[in-house]
Amino acid sequence: MARLLGIRIRNYKSLADLGLGQVEYALGDALPRFACFIGPNGSGKSTLLDAFGFVADCLLEGVEAACDKPHRGGFERLRTQGCQGPISFELFFDSEDKSAPIVYTIEIDLVEGVPVVIKEWLRQRRKGETRGKPYHFLKLEHGEGKVWKGAYVEGAKDDAQAERIKLDDLNRLGLATLGNLASHPRIVRLRNYIEQWYLSYFIPNAARVLPPAGAQPRLDSHGANVANVLQYLKRTYPKQFENIKDRVAKGIPGLKRIEPEESRDRRLLLRFDEDGYADPFYQQSMSDGTLKMLAYAVLLNDPAPRPFLGIEEPENGLYVELIEALARQFVGHTAARKAKTQIFVTTHSPYFVDALEPDQVWIMRKLRGRATAKRVADLGVVKELKSRGLPLGAQWYANHFTDTPRLPKGRP
Repeated sequence: MARLLGIRIRNYKSLADLGLGQVEYALGDALPRFACFIGPNGSGKSTLLDAFGFVADCLLEGVEAACDKPHRGGFERLRTQGCQGPISFELFFDSEDKSAPIVYTIEIDLVEGVPVVIKEWLRQRRKGETRGKPYHFLKLEHGEGKVWKGAYVEGAKDDAQAERIKLDDLNRLGLATLGNLASHPRIVRLRNYIEQWYLSYFIPNAARVLPPAGAQPRLDSHGANVANVLQYLKRTYPKQFENIKDRVAKGIPGLKRIEPEESRDRRLLLRFDEDGYADPFYQQSMSDGTLKMLAYAVLLNDPAPRPFLGIEEPENGLYVELIEALARQFVGHTAARKAKTQIFVTTHSPYFVDALEPDQVWIMRKLRGRATAKRVADLGVVKELKSRGLPLGAQWYANHFTDTPRLPKGRP
């Protein structure tokens, strides 16, 4: 399982009813491996990325803990104002059979004042079937229902492989519990996939802190351990380490070398050598842009690439010429023949959007407090202007992305 085909979100903050990509079974245009979301401040871009973080947090930490994260403030603050009913997510994932994507549905609501999972479904067509509704291989409501063991069973009735279950803790997803059992391989694969999602909220000052020495294989969400990850890569994956140094050096004029160094008190320093200076610089005195380029180079050279990356406003702190180059790096990373990563980015920069194609960009707006999203490839004049050589960022700046979105039927 390596790609998200589509997502539908209901009642999550300003996302009262938002669908992206393939939101009907085996129908519609799937989300690309690289997708960029643009729009005014407050249009729902950050909320969209946080929705992915919320699903992952529900899996890893439980529903109540996910709701009560400081930046979320509890279930009542998460549920769309003026709406009743559960917060729900429906996610479409690819599988080996393109006509049989896997659909994961979760609904979360208050029961006696506590947020719990009230519905959790996993659906997929049997192997070789191209018509008809997908069958459920996990169907839980309020923690009770059935799960079907094993892989596909040709010709068997649905109940032949079914096991009745009842979960004691409605705060935990069935995916978290059953995803530990080898007898449920599809659930295990989906759990492993979502657990590896990564949302980047890089803070340059976090990268300037001197961490304790010690190799770490994965970058944290704020980039505070970038020196530890470089230490790990230098020791274990020298080729990736050299690729990172080369990529950053190409973007930062005069930069010759980056090396992790251990201080006497076992703190980890990042040494930067530059042309024209006899003494090195360290991360405390490096610019925001240099540290950001370093963090993104680490992400793109992960020897065990994550299947999904969400990155908010990567252009902040970067010189204008680096912004488009970074966008091309992201797109190239997802377009490689053996690409395993899907990247979603939010941006306010037309220079970043200049590097993209119309089917990679969605413009988000808010109408009466509800977020909407429209793929710019579906705006009448955009593709024609792009074919004539006018890049998307220039079109955006010139206000060509002007189609007025409509709210879904039945919504306030």
